[in-house]
Amino acid sequence: MNPAAAHSPRTGKDEEAARMTTPTSSPSPNEPGTRPLDGAVVAVAGAAGPAGRATLLRLAEAGAVVVASDSDPARLAEAVDAARWAHGGATVTGETIDLLDLDATRAWADRTEKEFGRVDGLVHLVGGWRGGKTFADVPLADWDTLHDLLIRTVQHTSLAFHDALLRGGKGRYVLISAAGASRPTAGNAAYAAAKAAAEAWTLALADSFHKLGGEGGPSAAAVILVVKALVHDAMRAERPNAKFAGFTDVKELAEAITGLWDRPAREVNGTRQWLTPKP
Repeated sequence: MNPAAAHSPRTGKDEEAARMTTPTSSPSPNEPGTRPLDGAVVAVAGAAGPAGRATLLRLAEAGAVVVASDSDPARLAEAVDAARWAHGGATVTGETIDLLDLDATRAWADRTEKEFGRVDGLVHLVGGWRGGKTFADVPLADWDTLHDLLIRTVQHTSLAFHDALLRGGKGRYVLISAAGASRPTAGNAAYAAAKAAAEAWTLALADSFHKLGGEGGPSAAAVILVVKALVHDAMRAERPNAKFAGFTDVKELAEAITGLWDRPAREVNGTRQWLTPKP
C-alpha cells in the first residue's frame, strides 16, 4: 500500500510538457479574511492522487492559495478544478513539474514566491510502493525506484523551498511517512529503508530551521506525519467488507496537514506526529 497515494514524478520524458502550467489558475490570491489560512500560500507536490485531492480541498476551504504539482497533467487539472469550484473559485493553480530535476524544482519554488509574494508551506505527497513476500526475494531494482520516488523528491523540494519557507515567517514542510519506517518487515526492506531515509532528511531540514531561528526559535517547521496506510471512499466502495484497520482516511490526513499552522513552529518542528497507533 502506498501511504502517500500520489503519482510518481516524471523521469525525464517530455520535459516541455513537464513544465507546462495547466489552464486552471485563478487571476489573484485569496483576499485576507477570517479563515485559518487566509493569505497563506501552500505548495502541494503529488497533488493528483486521492490524498492530494483531499488536501487541495481542505487547504482551499481554509483559505490558502494552493499551488499544486503532479506528473499527470490531466488528473492534476481535475484535482485543481475540483478544489477551486468546491470553495467559490478559490485560488488553486496546477503545474506539472519534474521533481527529479533540481533546477526545475527550484524554478517552481521561485515562480511561486514571485507570483504570490510568499510561500508558507510545501506538502510532500509524492509516493510509491514496491515490496515482496520475503527478504531474500526483494529485488534491488525496487530500491532504485523508491530512492527516486521517496528520497530524491524530498531532497529536491526541501532544498528548493528552504529559503522561501523561512522568508514566509510561518513556513511548514510536511512529509507523509509510513509506520513501516520505524518497524520494517522482511518483504518491505527497500520501502521501509527509503521512508526512513526521507524522514532523516526531513529531520535534518528541521535542524536547519532550528539553528537559523536563533534564540527566538524557528520561524519555519519541518514535520513528519506518520500513517500505516491511507484509505479513501473509492477503496471502501471496492472492498465493502474490508476493515482497513489502522488506516488513515485521506480527509483526516488533510485535516492534520491544515492544522499544522495552528501551532507555533517551535512546537511542531522536528516532530513525528502519528495518525495511526504506534507499532
